[in-house]
Amino acid sequence: MKKMNNNPQVFNPYLPSWEYIPDGEPHVFGDRVYVYGSHDRFNGHAYCLNDYVCWSAPVDDLKNWKYEGVIYEKTADPLNKDGSMNLFAPDVTQGPDGKYYLYYVFDELSIVSVAVCSTPAGKYEFYGYVHYSDGTRLGDRPGDEQQFDPGVLTEGDVTYLYTGFCPPEIETRTGARVTVLDSDMLTIIKDPVTVAPNKVNSAGTEFEGHEFFEAPSIRKIGSTYYLIYSSILFHELCYATSKSPVKDFKFQGVVVSNNDSYIGTYKPAGMPAFYGGNNHGGMVLINGEWYIFYHRHTNGTSFSRQACAQPVKIDSDGIITQAEMTSCGLNGGPLAGRGEYPAYIACNLFCKDESAYTPWNAFMDNRYPKITQDGKDGDEEPGYIANMMNSATAGFKYFDCSGISKVKIKVRGYCSGDFEIKTSWDGSVLGKITVKSSTVWKTYSADISIPDGIQALYFRYAGEGLASLASFTLE
Repeated sequence: MKKMNNNPQVFNPYLPSWEYIPDGEPHVFGDRVYVYGSHDRFNGHAYCLNDYVCWSAPVDDLKNWKYEGVIYEKTADPLNKDGSMNLFAPDVTQGPDGKYYLYYVFDELSIVSVAVCSTPAGKYEFYGYVHYSDGTRLGDRPGDEQQFDPGVLTEGDVTYLYTGFCPPEIETRTGARVTVLDSDMLTIIKDPVTVAPNKVNSAGTEFEGHEFFEAPSIRKIGSTYYLIYSSILFHELCYATSKSPVKDFKFQGVVVSNNDSYIGTYKPAGMPAFYGGNNHGGMVLINGEWYIFYHRHTNGTSFSRQACAQPVKIDSDGIITQAEMTSCGLNGGPLAGRGEYPAYIACNLFCKDESAYTPWNAFMDNRYPKITQDGKDGDEEPGYIANMMNSATAGFKYFDCSGISKVKIKVRGYCSGDFEIKTSWDGSVLGKITVKSSTVWKTYSADISIPDGIQALYFRYAGEGLASLASFTLE
C-alpha cells in the first residue's frame, strides 16, 4: 500500500523516491493539482511497463502528495486484453459534459484511445478511439502520421488533440500535429495539420536546432497558446507560441533541460550537470505561480524516470526564462539549512567523464554515479546515490543556512577516501569527511562551517573504490 508523501518540505523528485512517474502532465481540477503520467518500473527493461496511477496535492499545500491508486489498467483497452502492450504518455482534459477524458497511445499502435471517468482520479473506463466522421480511426487513414504522446486542450465544445513522434532519421513525417475533435471527444471535425516542424521541415524557421521530436503539451495563458515539446536533443523541453491553437506557432526557447544545459549561472552553460535523456512534461498555474513538470533519469537507464518540477518565470511579453534544476522545486523557496536530507534529491550528478545523456552501457562498468534504490519495483525503499567513484560529485540546491558547523554523511560500500564539501561545484573545499569500507550504512562526520545565507552544497568523492551516499545532515 503506497503511502502519502506528507513532508514538512517538498523535494525534487516531489513524489516518494520509490515512485517512477515520467511524462507528467499536471492539471488543476477544483482545489487539487493532479499529475497524470506514464508509469515506469524500477529496474525495468523497457519504458512504461506499469499501469497508470495518479498522485494529487492540494493547491495550497504542494508538500502533501496523495497516492490516488491505479486509475487505468493496460488491459482495460479491448485491443490489449493480454497486456502485451505498454501505456505510453497520456493526458487528461475535462470535457464539455463535465467528465474527465484520458487520451493515450500504446507502444505498438498508431491510434489514439480514450477512457472516461466522472472524477479526476477515479477508475477510468474505456470509451473509444479518436476517428474521422466515416469511422476510420486517426492513424489508420493513408497519409496519417504516427499517433504518439497525445496532449489535449478543451475549449467550449471542441478539443484540440496534439500528437507526434519524429525521430530525425524518419523523413516521411512533418512534425507536431493538431486535430480538432467534436464535443463527443472522439469525432474529428478538422483534419490534422502540422504546427511545429521536425528536422526535415525546419529549414529557414526559428525551430532549427530545436526541432520537434515528441511530447507535445498545450496550455493557454491569457490569449496565447503555449506548445511545450521535446526537441531532437531529447533532454530539453522547448516551447512555441501562437494566438491560434492550430497555426502560426513560433519557436521561443527552452523551458527546462534535464541535464541543465544552457544554464550558465553556477557552471559553464555547455556543461551538463546531470545525466539527461528524453524529457516530457507540461506547465500548470497553481496559486498564481507557473510550474514546469518534467522528469529525470535514474538507475543508470532510461527506464526508471522520476517526476520533478520547477517554478517558471514568464515576463510581460510572455517569454519564459529557462528553469534551473534544483532540489527544492515545489517548496516555495530554499530548503531549511539544518537537519538530515536524503541523497536522492541531488539535482546535479556528474564525474570527470562528462556526459549529457545517460550512458546506457557505461553504467554496467560502474563508471558513472547513479541514483537508485534497494529491493524490487514497488518496494518502498529509500533512494540513494551509488557508484560514487573518484571525482564523482553530487550537488544539492538550495539551502537557507545559518550557524552550520558540522556535517554528517551516511555512506556504505567498498571505498576508502574523503568526501569534500563545497558550496559550488568547482569551489574551495570547506572540509573533508573520511570514509572507509563497510557493507552497512555508517555515519561519518566532521566539523565543517557552512557560510550563512542561501547556499548550494556539493559532495565530491576523492578516493578509491565505489561509495554509496544515503544522506547528509547539517548541524
